[in-house]
Amino acid sequence: MKVDIFDFNLDKELIAKAPANPRDHSRLLDLSDESTITDRHFYDLPKLLRPGDVMVFNDTKVIPARLYGKRGEALVEVTLYHPDDGIRWWAFIKNAKRLHVGDTVYFYTAEISAEDSVFSAEVLRKDDEDGVLIRFNCPPEQLAKNLEKYGAMPLPPYIKRDRPTHGLWNPYNDKEDYQTVYAKHEGAVAAPTAGLHFTDNLLQQIDQLGVQRVFLTLHVGAGTFLPVKSDTTEGHKMHAEYGMINENACQIINQAKKEGRRIIAVGTTSVRLLESAADEKGVLHPFCGETSIFLTPGYKFRIIDLIVTNFHLPKSTLFMLICAIGGLERMQKAYAHAIEQKYRFYSYGDSSIIKCINKI
Repeated sequence: MKVDIFDFNLDKELIAKAPANPRDHSRLLDLSDESTITDRHFYDLPKLLRPGDVMVFNDTKVIPARLYGKRGEALVEVTLYHPDDGIRWWAFIKNAKRLHVGDTVYFYTAEISAEDSVFSAEVLRKDDEDGVLIRFNCPPEQLAKNLEKYGAMPLPPYIKRDRPTHGLWNPYNDKEDYQTVYAKHEGAVAAPTAGLHFTDNLLQQIDQLGVQRVFLTLHVGAGTFLPVKSDTTEGHKMHAEYGMINENACQIINQAKKEGRRIIAVGTTSVRLLESAADEKGVLHPFCGETSIFLTPGYKFRIIDLIVTNFHLPKSTLFMLICAIGGLERMQKAYAHAIEQKYRFYSYGDSSIIKCINKI
């Protein structure tokens, strides 16, 4: 399938640099009815739900996986995306051409210079496709504390933030903003952004409606932001991500499906893990492992009835997934409407709810 059919023009001014405040005051494009497009706000979501619906949330927690480092005079920006073991990580690195195998990178913050830093990593391997393998200079049990001290939230590349500068005030609160209110299990290096719109109050309203909430965990990797470089979808390689679904979640979802109740996935990450764990008959099974599933138009979904999701990049794997769910032509029309109505796009942007029209 040609990648160009998933392209569209987007004004950069529509790329959100910070979330709505409060979170649930973002806009919501309602595509829950196959034949209509309705403009709403996210706090209207309970109006679109029914008692007995099951909403599936990804409770992964983002770690501060972006590091700013220095090797000699060369400045680099490191985004961790996949652990190799306790202290070795694969990373995407800006200015990686200045690094060589065996080099040591010293990390710094606005308060700690690279010269005074006690936190560093050695370059072990460079790969054109997989990035750079690095090994941190600390015991595995110390790494999380060092990342908390030196790291920043790994915002996607289309949200610009300045490098740490001594004494410079940062007007953004990304460590709180780029995390869902229900985040629990640490391991993601990118947020499941569909969940960023939910507040504790909105979740309480959903519970009071008689909607069941179920949690799974998919540790989102930075590979989710990688552009599709091939001309066809068949030529693209998805990076693997680690996920878990327990037996109780499977029982709740399978029972709801038997009774004809709706399964509503919150985010593309939830969809990808659900579809990875479902068999050909649409029965969900416990899952613990990695998935690199790539969902494009023509795929028949086994679990979901609707998805809550943000607005995605042109020619991205996420937009391809949305087109697989809602239909290519309908999604093209919906995105054209969103652009005309100046919806805010991408991770900190507005949201949508879409009916799945391609099911087994």
